[in-house]
Amino acid sequence: MTTIDAPERVDLFGCQFDVVDMPRAVARVEQFLGSGRLHHGCGVNVDQLIKMKDQPEFRDIVEKCDLVTADGAPIVWASRLFGKSLPERVTGIDLFEALLPVAVEKDYTIFFLGTKPDILEVAVKNYKDRHPGLPVGGYHHGYYTEEDEPKIAKEIEESGAQMLFIAISSPKKEEFVDRNREALANVGFVLGVGGSFDIAAGVYRRAPKWVSKIGLEWLFRLVQEPKRMYKRYLIDDPRFVGMLCKQAWHELRHRGNGR
Repeated sequence: MTTIDAPERVDLFGCQFDVVDMPRAVARVEQFLGSGRLHHGCGVNVDQLIKMKDQPEFRDIVEKCDLVTADGAPIVWASRLFGKSLPERVTGIDLFEALLPVAVEKDYTIFFLGTKPDILEVAVKNYKDRHPGLPVGGYHHGYYTEEDEPKIAKEIEESGAQMLFIAISSPKKEEFVDRNREALANVGFVLGVGGSFDIAAGVYRRAPKWVSKIGLEWLFRLVQEPKRMYKRYLIDDPRFVGMLCKQAWHELRHRGNGR
């Protein structure tokens, strides 16, 4: 079994983030795949930070994750403001996209879980077209009940998947992994990938890179999905301002104590 040296972690807003850029995140996943046991990755954005604050069970699951990356530009900016600089934003979607060619090159079997059945069919076809030779072990839609989970987990296990990508909202996807750890024990890496499958199927467009760089990807998504995203971006996420103030006060106190 391969020994894995964990990268440095920094504490921001009560969450431990791995200090990794994209190449190092990919390299770490490859280490996971050679270790012989399940590893759970999570890209944490502002919305998930708020969920961690409100839902202790969700926070506990994230704390157990083996790879936690900053999935939001505001988190990276805050890390620099507080002298705990994270190298860059490493989103679940981008890490997923970076791992697909690795799967082709090294023959890592993949399983896709999430979105509606018809959308998933199109997404998987498009991934295969985009990455010839992509070793897809199977896929399953994301519209299931908790009672269906053992059957789905068994399907994933029997597929021989080494990587499982889940396009389901939080905390449902994290809870699925946590409840089914035993059945998923041979999956080397599990990652939540946001709206990747819907984007791949052409249901929604992802924001241009320049929009993401200036931190306005949320606005791009809100315009495309106003009913679904309104509460998240206009009611829940503004609470992040209070979290920023609390973190700033925490940092000032520790500096005043000579740290």
